[in-house]
Amino acid sequence: MTNLPGGVSVSRLRVYDWPAPDGVGRSGSGTPHVHIASTEAYVVLSGTGALHTLGPEGFAEHPLRPGVVVTVQPGVVHRAVNDGDLEMLVVMSNAGLPEMGDAVMTFPPPALLDVATYREAATLPTGAGAHADVTDEQVAHAARARRDLALQGYGQLREAAEANGPRAALQPFYDAAVRLVRTSVPRWQDLWGRTAFAETDATAGVLEGLMRGAAPHLQAGRAERVESHPAPRRYGLCGRLETWPA
Repeated sequence: MTNLPGGVSVSRLRVYDWPAPDGVGRSGSGTPHVHIASTEAYVVLSGTGALHTLGPEGFAEHPLRPGVVVTVQPGVVHRAVNDGDLEMLVVMSNAGLPEMGDAVMTFPPPALLDVATYREAATLPTGAGAHADVTDEQVAHAARARRDLALQGYGQLREAAEANGPRAALQPFYDAAVRLVRTSVPRWQDLWGRTAFAETDATAGVLEGLMRGAAPHLQAGRAERVESHPAPRRYGLCGRLETWPA
């Protein structure tokens, strides 16, 4: 399938129902993280909960129920809190960048020292369903441990924000996140150029043509259909993900 409109990505998220160590969420919690270059939108489909955010303006709780949409810009740490059967459609700008490292989890500082240390804490075992030596239970255990480690660092950020203000508290984390992603930026630029920028550039060409009364792009239009990847849903940062190939 060609790119989705605007070069976005879409996934359906079932927020984890694992109890959180800090007791937040009646049914569970996702992994706190931040995006460095991309904006994310959560469209609530069912259930209830909240999106907790910590950004330059401080901490906030955004109640979630069907019909609510919450957007999160780069630099805002966010955590999905599940109060019961919470499912959301996740729309992410710059399709592919989060999978290439744009999402950075709020691990404690020792796990953010360098790329190798971060990857050791962030990477889940692969091969569930394909190799007998990696089971779904093992992947789930690793995903939960990863979330709990990020919650530990997130708690430290919350405490620092309350003591010193959010901007001062977040700056060391931002600095570490930039160090972690810096070597990936050339690959991000290449992908962005072929997706999100290409969509915008094509629209610019269409509008210029329409100003001249020309619309050759209409003769190239087509419709496409795609189905989601079959179950099981993969383990994401905030929960189990249903995804579409695009």
